[in-house]
Amino acid sequence: MNKTEFIERVAEEVGGSVSEAQRYFDAIENVVTSSLKNGEEVQITGFGKFYIQERAAREGRNPQTGETMNIPAQKIPSFSAGNTLKESV
Repeated sequence: MNKTEFIERVAEEVGGSVSEAQRYFDAIENVVTSSLKNGEEVQITGFGKFYIQERAAREGRNPQTGETMNIPAQKIPSFSAGNTLKESV
């Protein structure tokens, strides 16, 4: 399912318009993104938790040349599914 199909399905589920569902989806996306940028976790009980995971710097290899290279430390967004979501799948 892609973003457009997801928004259409949400609109269908709540009996609203696609444009209204799009507005709400965009708002949720903005809240989660800005919270993660500020170092905050977003926990939705039963559904899951969005959080930032830090990866340490490490050595890697360029797959084309086999040359060793340094991969810098980075922060990546992560999601951990809640129990209700895990049990329903």
